[in-house]
Amino acid sequence: MNRMNLFLVTLITAAIVAGCSNVLSIGDGGADTDTATETDADTDSDTDTGSDTGPDCSMGEYSGDFTINTQSDVKTIAGYTSISGDLTINCPSCTDLSELFCLNSAGGGLAIWGSDALTNLDGLSAITSVGVYLAIGQNDTLTNLDGLSGLTSLDGNLTIWGSDALTDLDGLSALTSVGEDLGIQENTVLTNLDGLSGITSVGGSLNIDYNWALTDLDGLSALASVDGDLWIQNNAVLTDLDGLSGITSVGGSLFIGSNAGLTNVDGLSALTSIGVYLAIGQNAALTNVDGLSALTSVGWNLSISRNDALTNLDGLSGLTSVGGNLQISENATLTSLTGLGALTLVSGNLQISENATLISLTGLSALTSVVGFTQIEYNMFLLECEACDLLDQLTSGPTLIDVHDNLADLCTPVPASCP
Repeated sequence: MNRMNLFLVTLITAAIVAGCSNVLSIGDGGADTDTATETDADTDSDTDTGSDTGPDCSMGEYSGDFTINTQSDVKTIAGYTSISGDLTINCPSCTDLSELFCLNSAGGGLAIWGSDALTNLDGLSAITSVGVYLAIGQNDTLTNLDGLSGLTSLDGNLTIWGSDALTDLDGLSALTSVGEDLGIQENTVLTNLDGLSGITSVGGSLNIDYNWALTDLDGLSALASVDGDLWIQNNAVLTDLDGLSGITSVGGSLFIGSNAGLTNVDGLSALTSIGVYLAIGQNAALTNVDGLSALTSVGWNLSISRNDALTNLDGLSGLTSVGGNLQISENATLTSLTGLGALTLVSGNLQISENATLISLTGLSALTSVVGFTQIEYNMFLLECEACDLLDQLTSGPTLIDVHDNLADLCTPVPASCP
């Protein structure tokens, strides 16, 4: 064999050997690839497990305000543990907030409104504090607030309004105080306030208005004071105020109005002072105000009007002064004012008008001073001489006298001070 042929044989043999070696290498590599594939599968499996648990809560605080308008916005804020500003959830299409489970506080406000597809707030269960306000309203299918069960502190306002499917407030049971105003308004199927049973103080005003199915206020039984106004109005089937039995003072005004089923105010039996205004009006079934027997002063005006079943004012027997005006008007079955027997001073105006069955003013026998004007009018069964006798007993005031259209000319002579 010549040299050229020997070279070709050697080259071919080497190629064959190299090819076999590559085949072996590929075979060995295949085994390794299988192992890698198993590893990848393990990695994928681990990744899937991580996905099941959601975000890892490593994002820290979100700086500023954030608004959720779509379900994808929920993913954007997921993983943050707090937000320095306001969190607004105004998302008609959102059905699930579960990816917000890392969030434990909002430095600003938390507003959830106009989210008509939300049935619960379960994704917010880690939240323990809200700095400025919590507002929940007009979420058409939201039935409960259980997702807020971790909330213990609220420095600002709490407002729950216009939630037509909301049946209870039990999710707020850990909340002990509200720093500013508390409003429960226009919730058509809400029957009780039991979820507020931990609240002992309200730093601002308390408004319970237009809750058509609300039968009692027992959930407020731990409440001892209201620094601002207390409004109980337009709750059609509310029959009593027993849940307010712990309240000793109202720093602002107390308004009790247009509660068609309210028969008594006995729940206010511990109330001793009202800072500004007491108004009781248009409570069609209210027969007495005996629950106010501990009340000694009203800082400004006192108005009792349009309570068609109210027959007496005996519950005001402890009242000695009214800092502003005293108005008693349009109480269809009120026959006397005997409950005002301790009243000595009205620092504003005195108005007694249009009480269809009122026949006597002797209940005002201790009254000696009216600083403003006195108006007694349109009490069809009240002798005008009764009005004149009252004026005659005053030792100070009034600045102006207006007595007319009562039952006239049955008592003579008319006292000289009577016009």
